[in-house]
Amino acid sequence: MTEEAEMCLEMTEDSMKSSLKHLESELHKIRAGKANPSMLDSISIDNYGSVMPLNQVANISTPDPRTLVIQPWDKANLVLIEKEITNSNLGLNPQNDGTIIRLNIPILTEERRMDLIKQSKAEAEDAKVGVRNARKDANHEADQLEKDGLSEDITKKLMDKIQDLTNQYTKLVDDVFYIKEKDISSI
Repeated sequence: MTEEAEMCLEMTEDSMKSSLKHLESELHKIRAGKANPSMLDSISIDNYGSVMPLNQVANISTPDPRTLVIQPWDKANLVLIEKEITNSNLGLNPQNDGTIIRLNIPILTEERRMDLIKQSKAEAEDAKVGVRNARKDANHEADQLEKDGLSEDITKKLMDKIQDLTNQYTKLVDDVFYIKEKDISSI
C-alpha cells in the first residue's frame, strides 16, 4: 500500500480511537450507584480569577462505596464548591459542615437504572456515529486518492481495511456499553 493510503488508515484509526475514548469518558460520568471521584470531573471552580477543575482545588476521597468527601485546600472555596455541585445537574445534594463537603450517593431505583442505561446507550450510539463518520471521511479520502492516481486495487484494499477498522471499533463500542450496562444493572 502507498504512503498516502497508510496515512489515511492511520488518521481513520486515530479518529475512531478518539470516539471510543470520548465514550469511555462520558460513561465514566454516568454514576452507577457507587461513589467515584471521577463523577465530579465536569465541575470547575472559579478560584481567584482562574477557572480550575475541582480536583485541583480540593482533595476528593471515597470513605465508603456510597459517599464522596471533598476537602478543599482553601476553606474559602467551600461555598463555591457546594454551589457548583448543586448547579451541576448531577442530582447530588452536598452537605457542608464547615470543613468538608459530603456527598451521599443515593441507591438507584429500577426506574433510574433504566434511565441511566438509556443514557449510556445514547452515548454509545453517538460513539458509533463518530466511528461511521470517520469511515465516511476515510472512504471519501480513498476516492480522492484514486482520482489522484492511486490504483483501483489499492483503493479497494484500503476501503476493505477501513471497513475492518469500522467493524472493530463498533464492536469495541458495544463491549464498553455492555460493561457499563452490566455495572448499572448490578445492585
